[in-house]
Amino acid sequence: MAMVTSITRVQQILQARIDEVLRPLELTFARYELLMLLHFSRAGRLPLSVIGARLQVHPASVTNAVDRLEAQGFVERRAHPTDRRTRLAAITDPGRKVALEGTDRLNEQVFRRIPLPDEDLQTLHRVLRSVRHHAGDF
Repeated sequence: MAMVTSITRVQQILQARIDEVLRPLELTFARYELLMLLHFSRAGRLPLSVIGARLQVHPASVTNAVDRLEAQGFVERRAHPTDRRTRLAAITDPGRKVALEGTDRLNEQVFRRIPLPDEDLQTLHRVLRSVRHHAGDF
């Protein structure tokens, strides 16, 4: 139990700091993750159902995040080229710009400031990756 409590508390601490860093960009971490998923996708666009599956979130959460990002001009909804029933979320140039700015800020102000030696960070990453893998996360 102590391990799970510690992991949960570290997640809360990191999440608060991440939110603080992304707030000036008018992004939440969930919307930042969605933008980065689109940024790294081959065509810069994905069906909403695929976004939900990859981020492991409820379809309503995907719709809400896409609505917000669309209102900000960071994504556009587009018709699927071969499936009329499917809508795609596509990242825009301003969306790419803000996603990369978010990445720079997070790296500089959060991730590079974790006060652990590199060896400990690598061990922690390996252990957490194993937990995620066994839970079916990718």
